[in-house]
Amino acid sequence: MITKFAQDALRTICVAFKDIQEGENGAKHDEGHPIKDIETSGFTLICIFGIMDIIRAEVPQAVADVQRAGVTVRMVTGDNIVTAQAIAERCKIITKDEIGNSKVAMEGKEFFTLTGGLMCKACGKDLPVDCQCEQKDRIEVVKNAKAFKDLVPTFKVMARARPEDKYLLVTGLRNLNCTVAVTGDGTNDAPALKKADVGFAMGITGTDVA
Repeated sequence: MITKFAQDALRTICVAFKDIQEGENGAKHDEGHPIKDIETSGFTLICIFGIMDIIRAEVPQAVADVQRAGVTVRMVTGDNIVTAQAIAERCKIITKDEIGNSKVAMEGKEFFTLTGGLMCKACGKDLPVDCQCEQKDRIEVVKNAKAFKDLVPTFKVMARARPEDKYLLVTGLRNLNCTVAVTGDGTNDAPALKKADVGFAMGITGTDVA
């Protein structure tokens, strides 16, 4: 059911319940505090909701307009890979035939592993932990530049993306002398927004950090 929902561009929320004894979750349970760290087994499923962020009617045409102008549109999202591809297809970022193609869409962790993350060109050590260079002396480059370059022509959707995955994508594109524009609305988007040539923070719904 969850996979079917995802294929229809729906995110899923599960609702379930479990009876627990007084004090079972510690003293704070008896004081009316939220329950945390409770065993995840033994729940009774009530229902699974499928929810959707409605794609505005103008989005597919806007994507087509910028593509016609020579801009490559890529979607980076926290959604799972199935939902991400379904949304991207509806937005005309990918075609139906491209769904399931690992060269077109992959999860952020896989992308990071494939390209090796970032390293400092000045000292040759991994970023951000191993490099001891002063900030002004650091030169951020993709560790496996060849794998990144080979992937760029087809790669359009990154799912389950972490902040470091998005930052890696932006940095790698800039290493290839691409002009990069990034949109974002959350705290996790801030590093990529700052790294890009142009950063668009999402106005009313965006965080102050973005």
